[in-house]
Amino acid sequence: MALLPILHYPDLRLHTKALPVAEVDGRIRALAADMAETMYAAPGIGLAATQVNEHIRLVVIDVSEDKTGLLTFINPQIIEKSGQCEGEEGCLSVPGIYETVQRAERVKVRALNAEGKPFEMEADGLLAVCIQHELDHLEGKVFVQHLSQLKQTRIKARIAKLARESM
Repeated sequence: MALLPILHYPDLRLHTKALPVAEVDGRIRALAADMAETMYAAPGIGLAATQVNEHIRLVVIDVSEDKTGLLTFINPQIIEKSGQCEGEEGCLSVPGIYETVQRAERVKVRALNAEGKPFEMEADGLLAVCIQHELDHLEGKVFVQHLSQLKQTRIKARIAKLARESM
């Protein structure tokens, strides 16, 4: 397994719409494993293939406290949403930035697992938010795009300042 470089906002590649996975094979399983290792090392609770410059519909998520609840979603689709919640979100592609975002409180998702088997699951709370956040990445959308233009401009300025300071 290997750690993968994570794209950082406002990198234009983060706005690329991901293509469906045609076949779940060894390459896809290896990519999912590398993504999980990268997510844990970051540390984070979710990572979409788009964030590691692979523009396919693949997401890994683990919201468990002990990092034993890894979920792999290939070609995921949200088929139901209900309720509404608001909470603070961050993103491995937007390091150090946390903002309040509105999302559906509950979702039902359909996908393939790492073995290529179809499944459906219902999620609420943090898992539901994480699923929506990561599936946004597959559509070429970063969580800051849920914010006002003013907040987006401020975030870009803050990121540019942090980048200058780290040089």
